[in-house]
Amino acid sequence: MKQTAANLTESETFRFELVRWSIFSILILTYILVYFHRMAPGVVSEFLMADFNTSGTRLGALSAIYFAVYALMQIPSGVIADTLGTRTSIISGNLVAGLGSILFGMATGFEMACAGRFLVGLGVSVVFISIMKNNSVWFHEKVFGIMSGLTLFFGNLGAVMAAGPLAQILTIFHWRTVFLGIGVLSICLGLVGFLLVRNKPQDMGFDPPNSYKDQFQTQNRHWLSNLKDVIMTLRVWPGFWVQLGMIGSSYAFMGLWGMPYLRDVHNLSRAFAANHMTVQLLSFALGALFWGWVSDKIGRRKPFLISAAAAYVLSWFMLGYLPWTPGITGYIIFAFMGFSASGFVITFAAAKEIVHPQLSGMGVSVVNTGCFIGTALTQPLFGYIADLTWDGTMAKGVRIYSANDYHNGFIAMIIFSIIALAAAFKVRETFCRNSFEG
Repeated sequence: MKQTAANLTESETFRFELVRWSIFSILILTYILVYFHRMAPGVVSEFLMADFNTSGTRLGALSAIYFAVYALMQIPSGVIADTLGTRTSIISGNLVAGLGSILFGMATGFEMACAGRFLVGLGVSVVFISIMKNNSVWFHEKVFGIMSGLTLFFGNLGAVMAAGPLAQILTIFHWRTVFLGIGVLSICLGLVGFLLVRNKPQDMGFDPPNSYKDQFQTQNRHWLSNLKDVIMTLRVWPGFWVQLGMIGSSYAFMGLWGMPYLRDVHNLSRAFAANHMTVQLLSFALGALFWGWVSDKIGRRKPFLISAAAAYVLSWFMLGYLPWTPGITGYIIFAFMGFSASGFVITFAAAKEIVHPQLSGMGVSVVNTGCFIGTALTQPLFGYIADLTWDGTMAKGVRIYSANDYHNGFIAMIIFSIIALAAAFKVRETFCRNSFEG
């Protein structure tokens, strides 16, 4: 017999909460590793350039493989989440990413490293959409914004670990050992997911926390028809462009070029540079929690998204044109950039509230594709722009770029951030309610 919210006993309520938060915890641990893989190349960039004898363009391409395959897999990830469910996604994703990380750590050449990076991207590409799907079926829609922020907050702890803590770990362990260990951990999480994760409350004898009109109208349709409906919903697409410009440029900087910039232009040690990136990543994590919470609390999406996008544009001008110095001033600018960029989290809630709830995975995946297309474009683009004016300076096999080389790259990032701001004005205001709500 299914248990509804109205007739749950105290012990049954405890069981329901224990089940859904246990599942969420497993997914979050996996998502922490997703962000670790996303940001770690920036900290190990000099090792990668030296070990594989790469240029800035090739380094950008190696890092961007993750984002390219991630982008290509976003819509398939949405289809998988809506048809096969979170459990299948999380098990297969962990196993593939784990094998990819092990291959990357064992790579003897650039091509082998690219293959490992490809498998990592393929594996982790299904994780975020499956978490968003899980949040939409295990939690009430009134807290979807804060749950999205909470998801990104914890996920970004992985990014934080890939900054300062990783820089410290690299003083003890070889970078290859770190990636081998992360690969083994991913495989273990896949096995735990097999044992504990379930797709929906009904699988455990509970009724879902949300009810909608036309609840079953999508069930008997082919997934291609459902996907076509989502893709043809024009109101979904502004969120795609917000993420392409806003998070594409942000991940390119946080995940790859921020550390080399601080090293080459400001002559910072790896540890001191990593501290700046840690501040930015922590602000990004806390900001995601803030923007999701305040949006749910006030009951509006669009004004907060526009405010965040405008602040993000300003942050690039501050970084590129203010006479700042590393330390307190630098921390403030990096924190401001991370906090403002995290406002993109609102696009997930806005997309989910536009499409039918049973197609929330596909809706979120379309928007999320912009993030990874943007990063796949901007990471190698930044390196290509820097290579164009590079004067040939090298140190221990690593290319050293000038302030002017990086400044040219910043101009491209400013253009991408302005694209995001323009798209934010086109995002539909949902007032935090799904249009199919019953």
